[in-house]
Amino acid sequence: MPKIDLHRHLEGSLRLETLMAIALEYGITMPALDVEDLRPFVQMMPGETPSWQNFLKKFAILRQFYRSPQIIQRVTREVIADAAADNVKYLELRFTPQALNNLLHCDYSQVVEWVCEAAEQATADYDIDVTLILSMNRHESVEIGEMVLDAAIRCASYGVVGLDLAGQEAGFSGLPFQDLFHRAKHHNLGITIHAGEWMGAENVREAVEILEADRVGHGVRAIEDPAVLELLQKRGTVLEV
Repeated sequence: MPKIDLHRHLEGSLRLETLMAIALEYGITMPALDVEDLRPFVQMMPGETPSWQNFLKKFAILRQFYRSPQIIQRVTREVIADAAADNVKYLELRFTPQALNNLLHCDYSQVVEWVCEAAEQATADYDIDVTLILSMNRHESVEIGEMVLDAAIRCASYGVVGLDLAGQEAGFSGLPFQDLFHRAKHHNLGITIHAGEWMGAENVREAVEILEADRVGHGVRAIEDPAVLELLQKRGTVLEV
C-alpha cells in the first residue's frame, strides 16, 4: 500500500551492512564481527527489556559511524531508498545534527546541507517526496539546541520544514527549550515534540501548551489523563503513533 511516514529517524534506520562496511573502512572497533552479531547492539531485540535506557544506548553506538560527509550522504540516500521500497510516497525524515557531527565538529549548517543535498538527489532518483525535520535532545544543552535552530532557519529553503525535541524524557524537562521553539514558530517551522513516550501525560501537556507543538511524537501515555486527551482533541494535535 502507498504510505505517508511522518516519523522516521535517519539515525535509527541505517542498514547493518553499511555499518559493517564503514567499520571495516575506518577501522572502527566493533562489538561484533558480522551483521547478525551486531544487530543486538543497534536494534531492540525480542526478550530485551523495553526500557528507555536500553533504547537510547543503541544510539550511542550509532554515533561512532559518521566519519565523513560522504558517509552522511550515503546513509541519507539509503534511508530514503528503503522508504521508497516500502512504497512510502511522502516522508518526513528527522535527524539530530549533533549526532551526525559528534566526530566531525563542523558547523551545523554544513552538516544539514549535506543531508539536504543527498535528500534532494534521492527524491529524484526514487520518486518519493521528502522533507526534513531537525532534532535536538532534551538531555543535551540548550546551546546545542540553539545551533540546531539556527541551522533549521538557514536551511528552510532546502527542505527543512520542522523542529523536534527528542531524547531522554526522564529527568529532563522541555521547558529550558521553550524560547527556541517559540522562535521556530515565528520562522514558520512546524513543531513536533517527543513526549509521553517514556514519561507521563504531563509531558504531553507541556509539549502542547508550553512548547506549542503542532504534533507530538508518540504521546501514548496521554491515555493516563482524560484532561490531556481532551486538550489534544480540542486543539486537533496529531499524535505520531
